[in-house]
Amino acid sequence: MGSVMNPPSMSEAKPVPSRRRGRIQLLLIVLGVVGPMLLATGMYKLQFWVPEGRSYHGELIGNGQTRADLGVQADEQRWQILVTAPKDCAVDCQQLVYLARQIQISLGREAGRASHALAAAQPLSADYAAKLDREYPQLQRYPLDAGVFARTTGDKAVPQLWIVDPHGNLVLRYEPNVKGKDLLNDLRHLLKLSNIG
Repeated sequence: MGSVMNPPSMSEAKPVPSRRRGRIQLLLIVLGVVGPMLLATGMYKLQFWVPEGRSYHGELIGNGQTRADLGVQADEQRWQILVTAPKDCAVDCQQLVYLARQIQISLGREAGRASHALAAAQPLSADYAAKLDREYPQLQRYPLDAGVFARTTGDKAVPQLWIVDPHGNLVLRYEPNVKGKDLLNDLRHLLKLSNIG
């Protein structure tokens, strides 16, 4: 009769994980945590794989500029639709002032979270000032320092419309030909995302 073989013990049946396998697992875990952060940093710094689409219609101001950087001194604690007129407030400017008021009204229940304002570098004509007093009772009016405005905006002499957050930071800028629906959608989106103001 041949010799009987002993069955393998439990410790021999399961191989012990090697150090190399443990190191590979640790490396994969670290890459899973640190990798996305490195990728996001690279995308931001080198501007690759940045999506072209955007959900807003104005020009995003993300450089920390405030209302004071435009040459406007105001202490508004709500979101503000601000029209700036570096020259006289002519037809384009007056259209933006009208639009700012209509946008605030269109906010409905949220209208109390926003205000509309005009900052003009030159005195308004007597007729237009009287019209504003009569038809725009909630419009806030400020003087605009044209020199500060020119340094900040690159000497743009056209009237512009700005969305300003409750801390006075510039958020979005619009040209005179902005569509009211686009502006309203942008402001509604900001109010929805914001807990301030």
